[in-house]
Amino acid sequence: MPRSASTLFLLLASGAAFAAPAAPDGPAKAGPDKPEAVILANHKAVYDLALASSGGARAIESARGRIVIDFRGDACRGYTMETRQVTVLESGEGGSRTSDLRNTTFEGAEARDFRFRTVTVLDGAPSPVVDGTADANGEAFKVRLKEPKKDQFTAAGPVLFPSLHMRRLVRAARAGETTLSAKVFDGSDDGRKVYDTLAVIGRRAADAANAGSPDRDKPLRAGAMAGVPHWPVTLSYFTPGQGERMPIYTLTFDLYDNGVSGALKLDYGDFAILGDMTRLEMDKAADKSCAP
Repeated sequence: MPRSASTLFLLLASGAAFAAPAAPDGPAKAGPDKPEAVILANHKAVYDLALASSGGARAIESARGRIVIDFRGDACRGYTMETRQVTVLESGEGGSRTSDLRNTTFEGAEARDFRFRTVTVLDGAPSPVVDGTADANGEAFKVRLKEPKKDQFTAAGPVLFPSLHMRRLVRAARAGETTLSAKVFDGSDDGRKVYDTLAVIGRRAADAANAGSPDRDKPLRAGAMAGVPHWPVTLSYFTPGQGERMPIYTLTFDLYDNGVSGALKLDYGDFAILGDMTRLEMDKAADKSCAP
């Protein structure tokens, strides 16, 4: 079963182009000498999954499932995200396969500490739990695993966690930047992988009420979200290394100014899956005095 889309908002793991110092974005107020604060919306989003395309020797005939993302927090308290993704893939050769993934993360307010726990069930059989912590401080990056067995490893930094990357993505989009690259850690898979990422950011889109297919992402086409600025983003993940490499996973989505994501497409190479937002619950805005 392919890598989870928990990076969707977690996803949205990836980082900045480090033209500026990689110091964490801690609590601070926007002012005349600082860019407007990025306030990530506290929300719960539900996306229904369907097959977009398939090819290759092991073609997928159909796909269905659901992603639920529950995001809470601010730059004073830190950010908690709970993600569940259930995916059912059908193929003539391999039959039906069901993956049920549950991921919980906490990212500290200054984006220096990260906790993660992932529970996966494949075709009814539980896989080993992945549970651990990570610390990022400039060039130093370290992961400590509790499960499936105690272990630790280090990687060359800077490495960004998901919520910090999301804020930097929004800032880059606001500034009209077209690319953003970084090393990223979100605790997915076995908790031992740091990915190289590249985000390609398109031009600011028209209002959500009139953009894209009218049959998709209906919660984004009404109410306050219909007027929120957003940009098309393609986010690719690579195995760390040098030279030209093919991405192992690509996520395309509309990035909204408040961190909500729409128009999802999860491309695993041999096949791609669409995510249609069917429900969105928004909480009250976070305290702006905590905004980075």
